[in-house]
Amino acid sequence: MAIIKKLNGIEPKIGKNCFIAENAAIIGDVVIGDDCSIWYGAVLRGDVNPIRIGDRVNIQDGAVLHTLHRKSVVEIGNDVSVGHNAIVHGAKVGNNVLVGMGSILMDNATIADNSIIAAGAVVLTGAQLDSGVYAGIPAKKVKEGTAETGAAAKKNAEGYMKYKEWFLNNYEDASPAVYNNNNEFDNQ
Repeated sequence: MAIIKKLNGIEPKIGKNCFIAENAAIIGDVVIGDDCSIWYGAVLRGDVNPIRIGDRVNIQDGAVLHTLHRKSVVEIGNDVSVGHNAIVHGAKVGNNVLVGMGSILMDNATIADNSIIAAGAVVLTGAQLDSGVYAGIPAKKVKEGTAETGAAAKKNAEGYMKYKEWFLNNYEDASPAVYNNNNEFDNQ
């Protein structure tokens, strides 16, 4: 069972048809839209300010969403992928956006619709990024945003919709195979 906790009387709200991994943590003032997936080790900590997540969003393994006390909020649009081990700290993310693995979005940064933030990029505090592809530390535009940019980001999110359905419908505890004394697999 996922770690879902009420804090200061505020309980997370989770939309319909969502997959929440057993060790994901969702705390406090967090609202998650429909058809979302929150993967293993992800932390959504709405303790000091709100976190709002649209529909068809995937928060991948190890990602962290948090804010500054009374100074920033997390807002994520629809059809967004937040990559493995990414940090969204008090940033606003538009629709059809891919936030790459290990990237960091700092407080009060805004990412426009139809954008891609490359793996490992760092979007600095207060940065206002229009539609495009961004990479580096600090993140700089490397390509203008187009309809194709948004379509690529949305396609990534659609892939996670498929994975979410696998986990909602075909996920069960396993008895792992182990080696026996003859170096063969046994199910024990």
